[in-house]
Amino acid sequence: MLPILPSRLSVLLIVLVALPPKAALAQATPAPDIGGGFFQLLFGLGVVIILLFASLWLLKRLSAPRGEAAGMLRVVSGIAVGARERVVVVEIAGNWLVLGVAPGRVTALAEMPRGSAPPAPATAGSSAGSRDFAGRLRQMFDQRNAP
Repeated sequence: MLPILPSRLSVLLIVLVALPPKAALAQATPAPDIGGGFFQLLFGLGVVIILLFASLWLLKRLSAPRGEAAGMLRVVSGIAVGARERVVVVEIAGNWLVLGVAPGRVTALAEMPRGSAPPAPATAGSSAGSRDFAGRLRQMFDQRNAP
């Protein structure tokens, strides 16, 4: 039996099918633009951050008390008496309320007219200079090193 030799026409068909068309070569994908993608990412991130701050500002504006309620209540002072407990003086309608505030509980401790707080007792170490850390530390070293 004689081997079948490909004819010129079949070789031409095989070559045409195996080679990509010129249009496909001309439409090769360009190199990706990394700089444009980076700036698009930064722009999107900036928009998200601006929306976050705008929504926080709007939430603060909407939750603030308005009208008479806004000026009716004012915290005069407060001090921590424990890890999560505080004593707070609140002014309401010309009176001061002394409140004990703990997690999940607020207790009225006293009520007094506005501005009638007794003066704080003066102590020997209550000067402004000894209240800061550096002053107290200096005082401790002076006491320790004194003969």
